[in-house]
Amino acid sequence: MLSVEHVKFSYKKERPILQDISFELNEGECLCLLGPNGTGKTTLLKCLLNEQHPAGGRIILNGKEIRHMTARERAAQLAYVSQSSQMAFPYSVEEVVLMGRIAHMGLGAAVSDKDRRIAWEMMARLGIEKMADENFQVLSGGERQMVLIARALAQQARYLILDEPTAALDYSNQVKILEMIQSLSKDGYGVLMTSHFPDHAFLVCDKAVLLRNGHVLAFGPPDEVVTGKNLTELYGVPVCVAETLIKNKSSQTFQKVCIPMMKKEETMK
Repeated sequence: MLSVEHVKFSYKKERPILQDISFELNEGECLCLLGPNGTGKTTLLKCLLNEQHPAGGRIILNGKEIRHMTARERAAQLAYVSQSSQMAFPYSVEEVVLMGRIAHMGLGAAVSDKDRRIAWEMMARLGIEKMADENFQVLSGGERQMVLIARALAQQARYLILDEPTAALDYSNQVKILEMIQSLSKDGYGVLMTSHFPDHAFLVCDKAVLLRNGHVLAFGPPDEVVTGKNLTELYGVPVCVAETLIKNKSSQTFQKVCIPMMKKEETMK
């Protein structure tokens, strides 16, 4: 379990960024972290990655506080996929995925056959093995995101933190990434993803955390906490959560969707 217990953080004493943040994530679950810009989502991720140290509270990963773990211990259990996909050098796709194996290599050790086998297994899982020799920098945004997820999987950590994994992607690539996230959680990975689209919580997540002004506005199953009332309070604009019936040849299901209640000018007569 990844457990966040009463975490507090501030860059300056007079301006707290995080205040009494608590939630938990188990293996096999996907959690969506929602909130407007400037509400503390990035700072919270930095605390989870031990890049920032909370002023109060604890972050516990499988029974041990993250701040007491070595970098290698953390990397063996927790992998991170950032929004940025730029590389300083023209690495190939295979080389980028192999970077995920660094946590398992000794100082100065060369890439082993096992490392290459695991990298290829993860590329095959995401359907990108045919791009192994291509320059990472010339790939599309969706392809680069798949490569970065493959790198995280090659790290063989059971918890994944994905910072806005669908940002700047077209509709098709967003769906592909969301389907991959859903598949990973079903396979036993604990996935924490941030998003600016509350519908993502309904589509692929088991839990949602609504973060506003450094506080947890709500935490729990999306059906219970991603409501019109909560979203209106979270984003400061009127939002309606509606339920639509989706039919196909063999079945029918209900799907919740979030609809912004935009102001419309009266039609001129």
